[in-house]
Amino acid sequence: MATQPFRLGWFGNLTAPEWRDGWSEQDATGWTDGRFHVEMVQAMERAGFDFMMLEDSLMVPDIYAGTAELELKHAVYAPKLDPVPVVSMLAYATEHIGIVATASSTFYPPYLLARTFATLDHVTRGRVGWNVVTSSEDRAAQNFGMDEIPEHDKRYDVAAEFLDVTTKLWDSWDPDAIVADPVTGYYADHTRVNPIHHDGEYFSVRGPLNTPRGPQGKPVICQAGSSPRGRDFAAANADMLLTIPNGLEEMKKYRDDIRARAEKFGRDPDEIKVFFVVAPVVGRTDEIAAAKQEEFLSQKQRNYEFQMCNFAATMEIDFSVFDPDQPIPDDVTTNGHQGQFAIWKDMFGGRSIKDAASAMRIASLEMIGSPETIANTMEEAMDYVGGDGFMFLSQPPSRSYIADITEGLCPELARRGLIRTGFGHKTFRENLRAF
Repeated sequence: MATQPFRLGWFGNLTAPEWRDGWSEQDATGWTDGRFHVEMVQAMERAGFDFMMLEDSLMVPDIYAGTAELELKHAVYAPKLDPVPVVSMLAYATEHIGIVATASSTFYPPYLLARTFATLDHVTRGRVGWNVVTSSEDRAAQNFGMDEIPEHDKRYDVAAEFLDVTTKLWDSWDPDAIVADPVTGYYADHTRVNPIHHDGEYFSVRGPLNTPRGPQGKPVICQAGSSPRGRDFAAANADMLLTIPNGLEEMKKYRDDIRARAEKFGRDPDEIKVFFVVAPVVGRTDEIAAAKQEEFLSQKQRNYEFQMCNFAATMEIDFSVFDPDQPIPDDVTTNGHQGQFAIWKDMFGGRSIKDAASAMRIASLEMIGSPETIANTMEEAMDYVGGDGFMFLSQPPSRSYIADITEGLCPELARRGLIRTGFGHKTFRENLRAF
């Protein structure tokens, strides 16, 4: 069995919580004040989660059938809040848990992003992370003066230089630049605050940053690379990754590949933690959990529409033009999330679009059962894969599901010594690398 604990994260959407179960009327309309997500992150911190990650996108998708009807019907990607300001609210309500905000290297200017995340590193007392995305949606590009999103690999070229610039800006203040010396009268030593004079292919930035160095130096860097180009970018730069390979063999293969790529870039592979996305169905008994899964599968049309929104938004593919009773055509390609599209096609396994999508949970492993059953699955998976942790996904989130995980599953994991029961360090990065 597992020789060391693994880590837990939560992939959070700052969208409307579940409103169709008859138990959440107040949350359905009041979630925009942030308090639902405050209580959510507090529950996770108590339960032993390492972090909560806040997803983001920058459009109201209308790819499916050329209309936003299904998107706004199911509230998959819109409406939503901007995660960056919400980080401060969640951090103020907690003490230890890491909080990761998504921000796009395609649309942010490097200086603005570096300054924003340096500020967040200070106000969170060293608990912020940045989920680096290149974005994949033409509709988002059209909100920033572009006709379409740049080509896939070019987005990663831009992101690589973007991260180089932001790192230089975070390092433009030496750790000891602030002296606050009442004798000399100097607050900051000008010899320890320096311009970066970056003049690259995509960006020209003088620097220095006008925000001092944060407690972590730079935020924890998160990435979700699945394509070969994305994997290289993540292996070279990331502290943590989220990924959804299909099944144990693909999970192990992915982690081994990322670690090998990290070594190729001269990094210690133990510095990179891989989180596999899961969506456990938890019940007090295996039978209760199975009944929950049957209820989910019975909502075939709703599930199908929900996944069509997912596919349209992230892949820029209008599935309405295909026969839903046939498999995904072999010649379909995307300029969006290429690696993830390949994984999802593999998950479909030749089944019809409607059958596969309506039964699909976005997860690397199926987990249905009691806390004991799911804990067994998680422990065995980590033993086989080698680490490092799981990231829970719930779309949309609900208080009942959060309780299933934090009050049902997590206590069982803690009893087995599989997850943290405290935080030994002050900063997110230090806690992430503690084991």
